[in-house]
Amino acid sequence: MILVTGGAGFIGANFVADWLANHAEGIVNLDKLTYAGNLENLATLFDDPRHVFVRGDIGDRPLVDRLLDEHRPRAIVHFAAESHVDRSIHGPAEFIQTNIVGTFHLLEAARGFYERQAATAQRAFRFLHVSTDEVYGSLADDEAAFNEISPYRPNSPYAASKAASDHLVRAYFHTYGLPVLTTHCSNNHGPYQFPEKLIPLLIVNALAGKSLPIYGDGLQIRDWLYVGDHCRGLRRVLAAGRPGETYHIGGGNQRSNLEVVHTVCALLDELHPRPDGRSYAKQIVHVADRPGHDRRYAVDAGKIADELAWRPTENFASGLRKTVCWYLDHRQWLAGAQSGDYRQWLDINYRQRQP
Repeated sequence: MILVTGGAGFIGANFVADWLANHAEGIVNLDKLTYAGNLENLATLFDDPRHVFVRGDIGDRPLVDRLLDEHRPRAIVHFAAESHVDRSIHGPAEFIQTNIVGTFHLLEAARGFYERQAATAQRAFRFLHVSTDEVYGSLADDEAAFNEISPYRPNSPYAASKAASDHLVRAYFHTYGLPVLTTHCSNNHGPYQFPEKLIPLLIVNALAGKSLPIYGDGLQIRDWLYVGDHCRGLRRVLAAGRPGETYHIGGGNQRSNLEVVHTVCALLDELHPRPDGRSYAKQIVHVADRPGHDRRYAVDAGKIADELAWRPTENFASGLRKTVCWYLDHRQWLAGAQSGDYRQWLDINYRQRQP
């Protein structure tokens, strides 16, 4: 049994499904079900006895202690986090509470549980902390990709809160001997991503005939990773990663936001043409940039390739096609994800960014 936090969110839900498809070992899935946590992401697992879902907060120490003592997991995989930069700009307090304070409480619970175990169980135990490339800040166009010893230079409240959680995880290894692993991933795309993020937002707006907003000049560059490849990488790190080490999981697909938008439009033109025959690219508009917008992210995934023999199987074209096809085939999920909170958020974020 393993314990997964945040397993009803985008990456967490994909990881839970991927894990159960590849392991007989069960999962206790702890998720608070905030706006981005969606039980529909787990609908295919409702009847799987290996999947135990618990609604709760990682900061609820009595609950976490009870789950650890009852299920005695051999690992904790920690996804639970507030993760959207724009939301962190408008309301940073929740990011501090969940990403820093929540991670601290989870680490304390894990430490107590670990120290109560016999030596054989301690040797097998792992705490896998899933982080982001955004903790490193922004790269210049001619700079090499971030590696595992790059300095931290977070530029948003979200990135700063994740950086702080990374430091806590590292400290619990060096101070208390908790066998931790940390991963930093590049931008993910794939099924079940909440439609505030770029790719699902583009699809939602395109199908609704709305504008496709691009911040600033759209030349910000990101490395794109298909979420299924990310899940495989996490399983590999959990299985063979060295305690105390950090591993980068990247797709090797650096693209500008403008290129991503045009590629999504081309796929929609092919797979779901507009009734008037025009390209969805006609709906693209440039809006005011967000504050502190990092220009470029890219991670060097050489360490995980060399040490753990992991490499992505999807390239940008194949992964993005799978992503777009999934959203076109799951319109009901998209409609359900677009709650009143989602619409209110879009109004707050974009009303002052008109072209």
